[in-house]
Amino acid sequence: MRAVCPGRMRTNRAGRAAEARPGPAVSVVRPTRAPYRLTWHTAGVTKETEPVQPLAQDVPPLIPEPPADLAAVRRRTTAVLVGSQVLGGLGVATGVALAALLARDLSGSDAMAGLAMTASVVGSAMAALPMAALMARKGRRPGLVLGYLTAAVGAVVVVLAAVLEVFPLMLVGMAAFGAASAAGLQARYGAVDLAEPDRRGRAISLVVWSTTVGSVLGPNIAGPADRSVAGLGVPPMAGPFLWAAAVFLVAGAGVFLLLRPDPLLVARSLEPQAPGGAKHGTLRDGLAAVTGSSGALLAVAAVAVSHAVMVSIMVMTPVDLGHHGASIELIGLVISIHIAGMYAFSPVMGRLSDRFGRPPVILLAVVLLGLAALLAGTAGHDHVRSAAGLFLLGLGWSAGLVAGSALLTDAVPQPARAAAQGLSDLVMNVAAAVGGVLAGVITATAGYSWLNASAALLLVPLAVAAMRLRARTRA
Repeated sequence: MRAVCPGRMRTNRAGRAAEARPGPAVSVVRPTRAPYRLTWHTAGVTKETEPVQPLAQDVPPLIPEPPADLAAVRRRTTAVLVGSQVLGGLGVATGVALAALLARDLSGSDAMAGLAMTASVVGSAMAALPMAALMARKGRRPGLVLGYLTAAVGAVVVVLAAVLEVFPLMLVGMAAFGAASAAGLQARYGAVDLAEPDRRGRAISLVVWSTTVGSVLGPNIAGPADRSVAGLGVPPMAGPFLWAAAVFLVAGAGVFLLLRPDPLLVARSLEPQAPGGAKHGTLRDGLAAVTGSSGALLAVAAVAVSHAVMVSIMVMTPVDLGHHGASIELIGLVISIHIAGMYAFSPVMGRLSDRFGRPPVILLAVVLLGLAALLAGTAGHDHVRSAAGLFLLGLGWSAGLVAGSALLTDAVPQPARAAAQGLSDLVMNVAAAVGGVLAGVITATAGYSWLNASAALLLVPLAVAAMRLRARTRA
């Protein structure tokens, strides 16, 4: 900052006195230099009792209003993340469509076919922590790029395993393939980095909703993908993984080139820092932030329980439908209805969480998931009831994911958010992996109805915690 006051003498570089400029004092504020900083600090401007004259011509032009700049960054960030979600969802759905069949062919056992998806879920959980650590240090962009590149390598490893007919190698590839799902989950937090507090639910839900496009298109291009490798010496069922690798590379390149400025770095530059405070938190800081906040604990529990209940019931529903005479086409229709419930209505859940608060929408998730377990567990030969149950299962998952993710962002301070979000996704994926394994055991020993009853029991402590937090915030 530079101030020129009447009656004061200025010196030039040689130290000689120069004539003072007459007139009122004029203060020129030089904005501090910081990467992607969209706010300007004016502390220390001299206080004047007379009107300030217009700035001289040698003063740089005024910076555009910060809200306009920030709005442009928000729009760009959302557009890039939505595009990457469409591509990422397309790649995941394309490969997953035939993963179980390829695993069955390589292992020679129907019982081993489910290990392909289990490996993918475990890989997604394993990728959550390194991605979160990288994002905490460097921002969203390098973490998302790492996820998509790892998934592309994993898809190529699956193709190599198919060519060599090595089933364990396929499982290794599927674990790396799961990093794409981890990137897709982390992308929802990128959308909320710059969102206003009362619009965080909608920001998350828009990115979640965009996954619908890829999830619907992916299985439909699996057929052309397996035919595209004819004559290349690659088994037809490995063709979709070649396509998935290409799609992941495009998604990663798009994020690397277009996600600029990085939304997490912008958010940190806007956040006031305490003297001597750290600009980013470690994974330990994220864990401390979560365990030290009842709101953050509820958020992690809401996301993890919703995901575990959804996965546990969903993975065994095709088996139950098959036992009750459903055709392959009907099973596919029921799963499509379930996916529509998961993603298509997420903007509704985001708006509800912004309008009525996070705990009420978490309670709505509990109700929807409980009704889903009731309908699916008592459907028997009533396939319409099964379809209704799976649709509500998707809706409940969407409500829990959106409201829980928004609540976690609300409850954790900015420096520790990226780490806490990564830890939440780790817990979420581990819960899903455990739920998927236990679902098969419970169904085989007690039946599909008892599986749904067991899943519903997980909702009771979540409902109690949500009601307590709601009562505490309303008091």
